[in-house]
Amino acid sequence: MSAPDISLLGYALLGLLGQKESSGYDLRKTFALTPMQSFSDSPGAIYPALKRLEKSGLIRGKVEQGSGLRRRQVFRLTAAGTAALKSWLRKPPTHDDVIRAVDEMMLRFSFMDVVLGPEDSHRFLVAFEGELMSYVPKLREYLAAHGAKLPLSAKLALECGIRRYEAHWQWAKDAQAAYRSFQTQCDG
Repeated sequence: MSAPDISLLGYALLGLLGQKESSGYDLRKTFALTPMQSFSDSPGAIYPALKRLEKSGLIRGKVEQGSGLRRRQVFRLTAAGTAALKSWLRKPPTHDDVIRAVDEMMLRFSFMDVVLGPEDSHRFLVAFEGELMSYVPKLREYLAAHGAKLPLSAKLALECGIRRYEAHWQWAKDAQAAYRSFQTQCDG
């Protein structure tokens, strides 16, 4: 059986289920009540995604008795689901990720400590910083070479993008320091 094509919503669901077993309703609440609001909390998105993951053998649902006569289906990762989640989390950040998929990288990072451990989280941050270190100077060079010829709105939009990448770069440095401090506390 080949690896299934998993959507970003599917990976978000795998990541949440990697933290704890949950019902579809519980997952919808997580999306609605947390910063994960960028994902749809609509039953029309969540439940079909759960069905696809279950059909692919990545999760398994079990019907449990709820309060009163209510029954609910609780989902958990299978071994294949855990392997797929770990594989996705271990993908090193690439130049293309920095340009087009920063939100996906931050979603991956948010699950790393629980699923892979702090060492992998720190390794991810080092690689992310490295990609940013190589990209930001290229953007600055482009702005220096072409900024005078750009319409003001284009120049300002490019400056905004550069500042966003620089903020990610600074965040990656700060996050690495937080992991080093955490490790020192654990060792002490």
